[in-house]
Amino acid sequence: MSSSGGSLNAVLSQKTSFLGLRLWVVIGLCVGSFIISILLILSIWVASRKKSRTTLEKFPLSQIPSVSKEIKVDRVGAHSLAQNFQDREGVSYPSHEKSSDKNSEKMLVHLGMSKSSDVDNLSQCSSMYHHDRCGSSHSGDEGSSGNGNLHKPASYEFVTASPLIGLPEFSQLGWGHWFTLRDLEYATNRFSKDNVLGEGGYGVVYKGKLINGTEVAVKKLLNNLGQAEKEFRVEVEAIGHVRHKNLVRLLGYCVEGIHRMLVYEYVNNGNLEQWLHGAMHQHGSFTWEARMKVILGTAKALAYLHEAIEPKVVHRDIKSSNILIDDEFNAKVSDFGLAKLLGSGKSHITTRVMGTFGYVAPEYANTGLLNEKSDVYSFGVLLLEAVTGRDPVDYGRPVNEVNLVEWLKVMVGSRRAEEVVDPKLDAKPTIRALKRALLIALRCVDPDSDKRPKMGQVVRMLDADDYPSRADRRNRRSHTTGSMESLDMESKAEASDGQGSGRFQS
Repeated sequence: MSSSGGSLNAVLSQKTSFLGLRLWVVIGLCVGSFIISILLILSIWVASRKKSRTTLEKFPLSQIPSVSKEIKVDRVGAHSLAQNFQDREGVSYPSHEKSSDKNSEKMLVHLGMSKSSDVDNLSQCSSMYHHDRCGSSHSGDEGSSGNGNLHKPASYEFVTASPLIGLPEFSQLGWGHWFTLRDLEYATNRFSKDNVLGEGGYGVVYKGKLINGTEVAVKKLLNNLGQAEKEFRVEVEAIGHVRHKNLVRLLGYCVEGIHRMLVYEYVNNGNLEQWLHGAMHQHGSFTWEARMKVILGTAKALAYLHEAIEPKVVHRDIKSSNILIDDEFNAKVSDFGLAKLLGSGKSHITTRVMGTFGYVAPEYANTGLLNEKSDVYSFGVLLLEAVTGRDPVDYGRPVNEVNLVEWLKVMVGSRRAEEVVDPKLDAKPTIRALKRALLIALRCVDPDSDKRPKMGQVVRMLDADDYPSRADRRNRRSHTTGSMESLDMESKAEASDGQGSGRFQS
């Protein structure tokens, strides 16, 4: 035993040709090098895993000039047709778009910072959980926001089960779900043409089904990385954290290579444009009551964006094709690719004129000064479109009827308001309901932005059972002019003639 041990020691103590080192030293160096190599490989692997999980925080926030949907709009005449509201907003002071972009970058960084702590609360809640247990993610009338301030949190509302239930929790980052490209290829059958819901300058929207069975709409932005990056960032900032039953819900996103995709809830009953002008006629009659329900839901969504959260969101592209409709004719405002954020200390921002011809407010088209009153004007046009069934601009009509707003002013001014109703309506609205809608619309499209109501006021007017009352009109400080005066005079004439069914007054 001792002889064998001695021979082993002798062998290990022999000098080698490698720097004259003894054999046991060489063996020790080899083992140490092997262990260090293993540790180095493990550290590189851990670092690469960490880097892949934080990709979303680090994608570039390049400033890209807007290039799509640029329009020009003719001035609207200075003659005001709508009555001034008592609580006007103060004179505004324009700020620059650069400051808005800085706020946007800060907001996106905040989104990336909250990983596990801000996981979509609804993904952990079932339909039986009270909204208090689900944090700020309930879908009630007042809406909610991770950053926003609510007027009246509804204390007894229940929420439905989250469409994210059943998806892997490790891929939930921030407010939503981080989908991989493979996830969305599977959901859309590799982005099959058969699944295309719509397309435009921004990209293509596909219908898809997630592995948990939830139907979704996948918005695949064009591979123009710069513009896609900006569209992606704007939509994430605008509605990533908010919840409201009249806003289409953004469920998650995909950031992989040059791909930028957004995943929304799927709304399965077309949009307002299709119901008014397109293919949805075969699915049934679009009644006056259904139209007003869609209009009221749109008004509530805009009131929430303008007045209930901070910073406020100016949509900037309110139009009929962006108002999705569910099976119960609830409106879902969508497409926030042109939206702008407006902080509490700013009354306007200065930006390039973007939007859709016929819906853009005149002061924004002429000066580039943008605030929430620009959305109010677009909403007024939308309301007129729902009442008349006409496009905002239709070059197929006679010259004096091409522009919907100007034509309607002429019709109301000549006391022919009843003739503007959409002929496709099976049952016409009452005179009272029609005049209420026209009064609200005319106030919203007033050329003077200071005279337009806020969207919260619009909601109350649309919701009121008896608006406007005779006492309210008598006590107003400002006097009605133009078409508004014609509507009031006509209403008084009806009252004096005893036409109870058609009266507009209380």
